[in-house]
This record gives sequence, C-alpha cells and structure tokens, in this order.
Amino acid sequence: MAASGFFRYSSPASFYPLAGRLVPVFGWIAAILTVAGLYIGFVVAPTDFQQGESYRIIFMHVPAAWMAMFVYLVIAGWSAASLVWNTRLSAMMAQALVPTGAMFAFVSLWSGAFWGRPTWGTYWVWDARLTSTLILLFLYLGLMALRSAIEDQRRADRACAVLALVGSVNVPIIYFSVQWWNTLHQGASVSLTAAPKMAETMLAGMLVMSLAAWAYTIAVALHRVRSIILEREAHARWTQELVR
Repeated sequence: MAASGFFRYSSPASFYPLAGRLVPVFGWIAAILTVAGLYIGFVVAPTDFQQGESYRIIFMHVPAAWMAMFVYLVIAGWSAASLVWNTRLSAMMAQALVPTGAMFAFVSLWSGAFWGRPTWGTYWVWDARLTSTLILLFLYLGLMALRSAIEDQRRADRACAVLALVGSVNVPIIYFSVQWWNTLHQGASVSLTAAPKMAETMLAGMLVMSLAAWAYTIAVALHRVRSIILEREAHARWTQELVR
C-alpha cells in the first residue's frame, strides 16, 4: 500500500500540489541555513594562517562545486528513468534542474577565479579540475540549447536524456582530476575515508552552506517543475480547471 501511494506521485497531476507544499518548506530551510552558514564562515571561523581572509571564498566555492557535480548526476538519473520507463515527470524534473546546475557551475568557476588570483597569481589556468568544470558548464548550456532547438517535447526529452547520460562521464573526471593529473588545484579537504584537513568551525560553515545549497536546489527545482507541468500539460482537464 505504501509503495502504491508513493508511485502515485509519478503522475504530474498528483505531483503538482505536493511540489507546491514542499517549495516553501525547503525555501525557508535554505534561507535559515544560508544565514547560519554565512555567519559561521565569515564571523565565527578563524583566519587561515596561510591564505588569510581570502580562503573564506570556500564557503561559496566548495558548496557550488559540489552541487554542480551532484545536480548533474541527479539529472542523469532522472534522464535514465525517463528513457527506461518513459515517464513524463522524470523528464520534467531533469529539465527543471538544468538551470540551477548551470548556475552552480558558473558560481564555482567565478568564485574559484577570485580565489585563484591571490593564491596562484592568476584568475585562470588550464588546470585539469578547472577545465573539466568548464566542460560541465558547457554541458549544462548544451542541454538548455538542445531543448530549445527541438520543438517536439518528447524528442527533446530523449535527446537531452542521451546527452545528460553521456556527459555524466565528466563528473568523475572532475572529482578525480587532482589525483590523476598534476594540477595546481588543491586536493580534497573533506573525505569520507580521512580526517578533515581544516578547523572544525571552517568545516561546519562549509557543510551548513552545502546543506543550504541542497535545500535551495530542491525548492527552485520544485517551483520550476510546477511551471513546466502547467506548460506541458496545458491540454489536460486538471490544468484547465486550475486556471479557471
């Protein structure tokens, strides 16, 4: 019974009101965590003895970099589901996540450039980590461009799903680039298999900001998918009743 109740939300008509209830919940969670994370990162966390105050860019840069990769994998997961089970909502969720992932990829590159200037002496180098992250941004932009170029929504769903799945190969390249190649980019400061390489308050601020980015992504994606549902299901009786 529980499984059947869960799967009923795979219908756009059932998911639409659920998404509407969840948007403000995750929106408030994102706002509260962002304020807490910025306070910890810019007020409580100590000054780094090597990088000084410039290191505080990590409280934006690292969560954005993590989310840029994570969102793309989620898009690939929704895309695979849409291809295998031919579910409309899966394709809509993948479509809804793309602009947010692109934003995080851009913020990751932008904030990394401002961190790199005082650290490396330049805003940009053709480093393996930076270059593969730039490719990730181009993949996001390519997904948006490809969808805009195809008028038939079902064909666009399939084409974007294939591109998303092929492009997902780039995510492990980004993650392992600092291990596979000689790069200027520093290694991971947080690992599941080793102790953190930073002060506890720094780690706390970064993790809180990461949770804030996660909650923001959910809120924005749910809000955007509601608009997509209304646009793509405009012919359905239930959507026509909503606008009356």
